[in-house]
Amino acid sequence: MLRVSLSQLSTQFRRFIAIGLAVMLAVAFLSSTLMVGASTQASLGASVGEAYRKAQLVVTPAEGGELSLKAVEAASSAPAVRDSYAERYAAVTIDDGGSEQIARVRNLAPAGMEPSALLSGRYPAATDEAAIDAKTAERLRLSPGSELAVGTTGSEAGASPAAGGKPGVRTFRITGLLRPSNDPFAAPFPQLLAAAGTVASLAQDSEGFTGLQVQLKDGQDQAAAIDYLRQRLQAAGAGDALVQTSEEKVTAAVAQMSGGQDQLTIILLAFAGVAIVVSTLVVANTFSVLVAQRTRELALLRCLGAGKAQIRGSVLFEAAVLGFVSSVLGVLAGVGLMSALIAWARTTPEQAFATLAVPPSAIIAGLLAGTLLTVVAALLPAKAATAVAPLAALRPADDASLRNKRGRVRLWFGLVIVVVSVPLLVLGAMFNLLIVAMPAGALSFVGVLLCASLFVPPVVAGAGKLAAPAGVPGRLAAVNAVRNPARTSATASALLIGVTLVTMMMTGAATSRQAFDSMLAENYPVDLAVRIDGTPADNAPALQKVEGLDGVQAAVLLHAAGTIAAPGTAADGLPVFAINAADAAAVLRDPALRPQEGTVYLPERLDLDKVTVTGPGGTGSFDGRTLRTGNIDPLIDSSSAAPLLGSSSNTAGDSLPGTVWLKLDDQLSADRIQAVQREAAAAFGVPVDNVTGATVERVTFNSIIDVLLLVVTALLGIAVVIALIGVANTLSLSVLERTRENSLLRALGLTRGQLRGMLAIEAVLVAGVAAVLGSALGIAYGWLGAKAALGPVAEVVPVVPWLQLLGVFAVAVLAGLLASVLPARRAARLSPVQGLATT
Repeated sequence: MLRVSLSQLSTQFRRFIAIGLAVMLAVAFLSSTLMVGASTQASLGASVGEAYRKAQLVVTPAEGGELSLKAVEAASSAPAVRDSYAERYAAVTIDDGGSEQIARVRNLAPAGMEPSALLSGRYPAATDEAAIDAKTAERLRLSPGSELAVGTTGSEAGASPAAGGKPGVRTFRITGLLRPSNDPFAAPFPQLLAAAGTVASLAQDSEGFTGLQVQLKDGQDQAAAIDYLRQRLQAAGAGDALVQTSEEKVTAAVAQMSGGQDQLTIILLAFAGVAIVVSTLVVANTFSVLVAQRTRELALLRCLGAGKAQIRGSVLFEAAVLGFVSSVLGVLAGVGLMSALIAWARTTPEQAFATLAVPPSAIIAGLLAGTLLTVVAALLPAKAATAVAPLAALRPADDASLRNKRGRVRLWFGLVIVVVSVPLLVLGAMFNLLIVAMPAGALSFVGVLLCASLFVPPVVAGAGKLAAPAGVPGRLAAVNAVRNPARTSATASALLIGVTLVTMMMTGAATSRQAFDSMLAENYPVDLAVRIDGTPADNAPALQKVEGLDGVQAAVLLHAAGTIAAPGTAADGLPVFAINAADAAAVLRDPALRPQEGTVYLPERLDLDKVTVTGPGGTGSFDGRTLRTGNIDPLIDSSSAAPLLGSSSNTAGDSLPGTVWLKLDDQLSADRIQAVQREAAAAFGVPVDNVTGATVERVTFNSIIDVLLLVVTALLGIAVVIALIGVANTLSLSVLERTRENSLLRALGLTRGQLRGMLAIEAVLVAGVAAVLGSALGIAYGWLGAKAALGPVAEVVPVVPWLQLLGVFAVAVLAGLLASVLPARRAARLSPVQGLATT
């Protein structure tokens, strides 16, 4: 039997091409999805975690604090530590196109821990040397050997008269150009790198360090090292410092940007789970049809003396070999696909951080899943071929239907699964329980497939009325499409799986995209804010100029209505800005943030139920509402602010600070955003550091999401191809089963063209019904899945991409039509006499 199996694989290899391709693509889909998770984490490490990429552990001081020299020395001298780098930053100003801009100077790390990358030149060594990022160097026309004058903020002790400088100004000789940072927390600023002593002299107002990065000696236990470092820091008076691995630090940074939860990882795990379930269904369905078609052939082998165990072993051996070879090709195809997608993403400057990562799990899971799924899919057909007497098995198989026990058991089993799993799916989505919703959704889809013979044939029969205008071929196609409910259900299920997956992904991606946008809008409601002085009338010309800048959608000038006193705020209080509904709608990205009368809206660091606002015209008490973002100033409705400002002749309010809020175009690059910052500062005559905002962080985070959705959307093409293979297999085998029937129709007068038309219409009917049902299921699964995954951090509103769904429907119908071409051509070319003689 082993020789028979090998002979089947070698001589009848064409029979296995379709199933092998389906397995290969399913494994490629699974492996690629697992690579998405690893690649996204690697990409985040290359952007958000760029500063920690050469560290194993990161020590972070308590929020708003610093690490003392004593704490740094205590941690660095631990026996398990091989090397360490204590970070320190200083702020300087540079002349950038006629206006001052804040630049960050970081101290150079030891050679083995320096996270930056040199593009040209060398790292600084002397106290009057510095390296600068290439983007700023290009803008300022600097190159290695050029000189850059910077203004110091704070003590003037760092001035260098010997170098021709003057108090408050230092001149650096540029030694090298650095690759611009992808870190959204550093990218908004020009980046300078200098020797540790130079940065210490520039940051004399601060004697501490912003963090400590650590590399451990080989063979050290990471968990034990973390515990020991915590003890040392506690003894050095820094017990509130946080010790994390570099991966944990990156995850925390991403969570900080995404509203406090690492939802990206959760969503990627959900995609991987969906890939596993769908791959199982596709491979099992396709392989089951193929093996079932060989039932008579296997029965003949039994008549010739083969035992039941030999037949089962032969089929399973063929499945194992086919599954393993196809899985290897699938893993290679997945790696190639991800490499191409990442390479394409890196061509965009904003997504240059995209990084390919191929974890062992993607390879192992792909090989195991493809092989095991193929073998499991062959178990039931192999058992069915040996469950009856050889001579009985030579007769046509009795498919599962409502007329026999096997069909009724399958139907009732499917109904039970649907009744149990659908409420759990809805419950998981409504209460944002992804761990409940995902398995419940997978089970419910399995139940739907088991019940397919209950609802698919009636729907196809109803759709068959649309074929009546096609004459005899149309009427025959409508009858044939439902004459064998099991065969019709199997054909429709192949496409139903693919269409449901594609529609689910499209709906989920569109819904998630809107949810991500809402989440980012809530976290970063204001793109840019310009702190200004003077009255609104004085700033009106500058405001008009800023409104005309390229990339600025709207600009609104706000004046403070008063101040509030709260713990942690400045001695003169925190300004509260008044805004009306029209201005809020024009500049605030969060549509839910529209100040209401009698309420003061506070950043998340201020949790106050009642707020007292003191203005030039009086004092008022208001309800406090704390927002889920710290990237905004306190707000109050203009009508509520009127009594605080007093009469129009009251000029005391002119001493209160003012601000200008800008809303920028969504498609602006980080470079253009920084240019707008400089141009806005120049227009209002203020330093560039007066222009703040999280728009660069929002753009960078948006780029990360775009990379994720780009890869996931590209995987939809694989799902479509898998579905097409399944449809082609089932239609081809369906036509082969009906060879004598089609020949009889030919003998009764049906022409070749009418036969081809009948088979084409039948395929289009089944494909159309599968596309409609799959789209309905996909929309439901996509929305419920997005709700379960993103509900904790954003309001999830169902978004249905109708245009894309119409495209899916057209492709599905066209796929059914194309899948019928070869079988119909083969059936039409066979003469009626030859067909009737077929056994």
